[in-house]
Amino acid sequence: MASLLPVIPHDDNPLNTRASLLGRLKDWEDERSWRDFFETYWRLIYGTARKGGLSDAESQEVVQETVIAVAKKMKEFKYDPAVGSFKGWLKLITRRRIADQYRKRKPQEIGLADTDTADGGARAMDRLPDAAGDIVNAAWEADWRQSLLDRAMELVRTQVSPRQYQIFDLYVLRQWPASQVAASLDISTAQVHLAKHRVQAQIKKEARRLERTFL
Repeated sequence: MASLLPVIPHDDNPLNTRASLLGRLKDWEDERSWRDFFETYWRLIYGTARKGGLSDAESQEVVQETVIAVAKKMKEFKYDPAVGSFKGWLKLITRRRIADQYRKRKPQEIGLADTDTADGGARAMDRLPDAAGDIVNAAWEADWRQSLLDRAMELVRTQVSPRQYQIFDLYVLRQWPASQVAASLDISTAQVHLAKHRVQAQIKKEARRLERTFL
């Protein structure tokens, strides 16, 4: 399946474009940007918490607390690649929220400063349980890119015709042979490949928009 799914293209746009898009999250009334943020990243945050050893309930709380922390601190965030990216900042906050859950579970073992600044966050991460911290670092990049791809596919499903997405689902996601898809839907194999191309192109477009907005 991985070989058939579109690869998220690298963003080569000017930095000020990315900064401008990120700036939309500074406006709490911008529902579309916040909806994109939540729908794009809640699984990433949740999955990271689970991989870090937290329960389902604890991981859901990490999602809620991370989103709240981002909302509260977004106006202070300034995009500066020399200092760090939004993606890295989000990882830092997520790790802080995971650490908070460990502190609630074992307060005698973990004492962390209540700050999400770069220095304070780094000190907090140093005291995060080693196994959880290592997992967060190792999985974050791959899971981040997968979260963009998953969200892009969700969006594209509402943008293309049901027929086109059905072909894409069978051929790309379920990995049916093109001949089987064609026979099942009474279409030609050429139509199967055309639908795959069109849907993948749209997914790439959405994934790039999300990447530019939330890198």
